Amino acid sequence: MLRGIRGAITVKKNSVEEILSATEKLLKEIIKANSISIHDIASAFFTSTSDLDAEFPAKAARLMGWVNVPLLCACEISVPQSLKRCIRALILLNSDKQQKDIKNIYLEGAITLREDLEE
Repeated sequence: MLRGIRGAITVKKNSVEEILSATEKLLKEIIKANSISIHDIASAFFTSTSDLDAEFPAKAARLMGWVNVPLLCACEISVPQSLKRCIRALILLNSDKQQKDIKNIYLEGAITLREDLEE
């Protein structure tokens, strides 16, 4: 079955290092929380707010070894008063888990996006 895992993280500044480091942190947490094997990842889609343009978040996944996973980046819709300096991810995964058993991960300032998921 194909399942979706969501996640997001904010960064302190628009720099290559911050974007890559934060994206790697987010992906590692998603992998750990959901016991993911890279071979089960069907694809990943990343968005970043318009104030983050120093690097593509997907590059962090490539540097982590996701060389055969289809990746795509896009700019998040610019909604007034929305969260700034935010990277979002949607990972599509082949899994036998039920959707209710998938753990979505929100880190740093992005926790405010899904406060209903706090344990």
